[in-house]
Amino acid sequence: MGELLGYMRVSKADGSQTLDLQRDALIEAGVSPAMIYQDLASGKKDDRVG
Repeated sequence: MGELLGYMRVSKADGSQTLDLQRDALIEAGVSPAMIYQDLASGKKDDRVG
């Protein structure tokens, strides 16, 4: 079995939402912090980086 990859996102990049609970759940599930990626942009934007 390969290494686990984690992805977390919030739809507001203004700081009103945090990724803490998602990060904690991914780490508890065995995902290495170095393999967790995040997205802090609205889902309705088509031009986001991630």
